Amino acid sequence: MADANWDDLQLFHEVAERGGLSAAAAGTGLSAATIGRRMLALERALGRSLFIRSQQGYRLAHDGEILLERVRVMRQAADGIAEWHRDAFALPLVSIAAEPGLAPFVAQNIAAIRTASDGFRLCVKTAGADLDMTFREADVAVLGTEPTSGNLAKRRSVAVRYAVYRARALAGVADLPWISVGTESARAASDRYVFENHEPGILTWTSEARLVETLVQAGAGRGVLPVFAGDANPALEREDGIIAALDHPLWIVAHDDDRRRPEVRLVINRVAELFARHAARFLG
Repeated sequence: MADANWDDLQLFHEVAERGGLSAAAAGTGLSAATIGRRMLALERALGRSLFIRSQQGYRLAHDGEILLERVRVMRQAADGIAEWHRDAFALPLVSIAAEPGLAPFVAQNIAAIRTASDGFRLCVKTAGADLDMTFREADVAVLGTEPTSGNLAKRRSVAVRYAVYRARALAGVADLPWISVGTESARAASDRYVFENHEPGILTWTSEARLVETLVQAGAGRGVLPVFAGDANPALEREDGIIAALDHPLWIVAHDDDRRRPEVRLVINRVAELFARHAARFLG
């Protein structure tokens, strides 16, 4: 059975269902002689007699009837896979990755990136520290650090600013402890700010920068947040002003080969327009 290929099994199905070589030839466009040779080769591969041959044509032998039922099951499964494939890949897919703190903003504004009339699907995901655009782990990425290697197209976007926040319910409390991203997880200057400047006052650590906002809101202490997130949370309030040393631009990145795909180009432009419309929010 290992040597019986799917094409020969499908051809066997044609012969069995149509009742002979001539009818199978008419249905497949192959010659009756070619089909006869392939049926003989199939029998030899299986080590079983599939047909009773006579002047009246081909009639299924006992083993042929058994094989026909099994091939029918296989064809149903193959048809199901083909239908599943058509449903899933009817439209091209564009994947967009964003820094952990930005991914929720992108998701919340999905309607500005893909409209109901667009002929593509969209996958929104978080850009991990190991995101490699060179190997197309995303079609479009919004990053806080400019990539310096790879065949990438880059577009500078809005600036992001940071400040220290505390829970509004703790507005009158003095000397709140600090919340910091762990040194092993820190990727950006904003992640490192607290342990580089206020290490003695840290009582709470997290391995996920996006959890700092949740911890601040829960009253665990004060922490550094991008102003677009902190200012939008009514449960938080700023302490002091902007930490200018942490300002940095965002970068919209795509592989240089993929950016010419119409749907990728459209997503890049819409993402750029989305962030530009909200530039004031990112500046605080």
